Amino acid sequence: MNEAGFLQILIYLSALLMLSRPLGVYMARVYQDESIVANTWFAGLERGLYRLCGVKPEQDMRWQQYAGALLIFNLLGLLAVYALQTCQDLLPLNPQALPAITTDSALNTAISFATNTNWQGYSGEAAMSYLTQMLGLTVQNFLSAASGMAVLVALIRGFSRRNTNAIGNFWVDMTRTTLYILLPISLLLAIVLVGQGVVQTFDPYTTVKLQEPLTYSTPAVDAADQALQDAQGQPVTQTQQIQEQTLALGPAASQIAIKQLGTNGGGFFNANSAHPYENPTPLSNFLEMLAILLIPAALCHTFGFLVGDSRQGWTLLAAMTLVFLALIFVTVPAEQQGNPALAGLGVDQAASNLQSGGNMEGKEARFGIVNSALWAVATTAASNGSVNAMHDSFTPIGGMIPMWLIQLGEVIFGGVGSGLYGMIVFALVAVFIAGLMIGRTPEYLGKKIEAFEMQMAAVIILIPPFLVLGGTALAVMTEAGKASILNPGAHGFSEVLYALSSAGNNNGSAFAGLSANVPFYNYLLGLAMLVSRYGLMIPVLAIAGSLAAKKHVPVGPGTLPTHTPLFAVLLIITVLMVGALTFVPALALGPIVEQLHMLAHP
Repeated sequence: MNEAGFLQILIYLSALLMLSRPLGVYMARVYQDESIVANTWFAGLERGLYRLCGVKPEQDMRWQQYAGALLIFNLLGLLAVYALQTCQDLLPLNPQALPAITTDSALNTAISFATNTNWQGYSGEAAMSYLTQMLGLTVQNFLSAASGMAVLVALIRGFSRRNTNAIGNFWVDMTRTTLYILLPISLLLAIVLVGQGVVQTFDPYTTVKLQEPLTYSTPAVDAADQALQDAQGQPVTQTQQIQEQTLALGPAASQIAIKQLGTNGGGFFNANSAHPYENPTPLSNFLEMLAILLIPAALCHTFGFLVGDSRQGWTLLAAMTLVFLALIFVTVPAEQQGNPALAGLGVDQAASNLQSGGNMEGKEARFGIVNSALWAVATTAASNGSVNAMHDSFTPIGGMIPMWLIQLGEVIFGGVGSGLYGMIVFALVAVFIAGLMIGRTPEYLGKKIEAFEMQMAAVIILIPPFLVLGGTALAVMTEAGKASILNPGAHGFSEVLYALSSAGNNNGSAFAGLSANVPFYNYLLGLAMLVSRYGLMIPVLAIAGSLAAKKHVPVGPGTLPTHTPLFAVLLIITVLMVGALTFVPALALGPIVEQLHMLAHP
């Protein structure tokens, strides 16, 4: 890696860490209902929403009530998105007269956006009306993100409260998260993105003349659509010329802002953040990439502030950052080295490109290798899933790192809320392991970690691997699953494994190359997204309720300090060992064997 690459990574991480602290403290003040500018201005609106919905903000909920409210609210959102898609041909703001979405695709997309996964089996500009994009997808970007943050805050209350069965009010947490955190920051980012050239309009698609007409040859066919041949039996071709291009437009900037900040990732256009109308400049690329990890990083400080020990938040943030940084320095060099097989082509230009340019396949020339690889690691470290390059075109090791980051459980930063509560669950496992080594009941933040918490933690850790590995096995064993695999061998297996990893961990990115918008994968991936989202949220809330009911245990001589570098290392080892032991055998069948094959056949 050259100096320019180091500098780009350094600037990005510096900006992320500097901004995370003030934002984290601000969010903590929001959840503690302290006086801030936002709630001073919009306190009347907040109270009005409570009155309109019949919510009593002072009334706390038990964890079962909190979970019930979460599930009902998210189910209603899922049904609303499904209805908008299946009826969009009858609704306004559809200037291209796009037809209704098929049942299986609409259900998959509704589940995807309700669960903060934002897996997209469709092409945005060719399938979704403006109304569906705004009222369905963009709204769910806010609400699914707020749901994850609400569950995290409920878990934090489990540590900070004692001798109570209440963990907060779901409706209050959702309202404050959306009104005082997500909306203001998204509005600010959207305005900046519009200034950079991201489109925000209700105008229909426009047709423009090409500066350089495109001329190409195609086989000539008869009335029966059969290829014509000349007297010598050679195919007859005809020359065609394209002089115009249709440019897809729409209210994109408002969706792009929250898709990044809420770790949603669903693109307004099919090319996602590689599209020049979603991500037109190096500055927009930097800001969108910064937005992906900003709230997850800031929530570590929120955690430390709310539990009364900022060192706890710094420890979790340090663990995340160290793993993130290490994997960046695997992915970027892998892409800069390129594919050694090109050197064997005997083409001087290919050899020259190999030495100077690295692997530029599937990448935007305006962003380059470092920004493409850095984005790939950031978007899979978070449960974001947006892309500014095609992961399917990365080198085997370069593509394996984003896949493995997803498989670690989306806890290296992770989704807004969901990443941190996943990391806290791993922290519970780490202190439990430490407790076993010294023969003492483990404690974390003044609460004893006992059998119930570990049972719930085991459920949380085991569900995603079960969905990913079980779903992948089903896909490669059945004809319906294999019919969508277009690339044979190890790479085709990697595409299936990546798709199930993405759905089973609520990421949403894809290797591509897999024809996933078919009933088999729409239903399989939809089921994985549902179970991996709510199958984890409910045990997390159960842990919150159990911890809140416990008394506080004073720090004693046998208490393991959880704010030290030693604990950060123990936590990293716990996360990596679970990921390694679970997924390395599957990775060996895909990207690892593909990398070995590439090196063996230069």
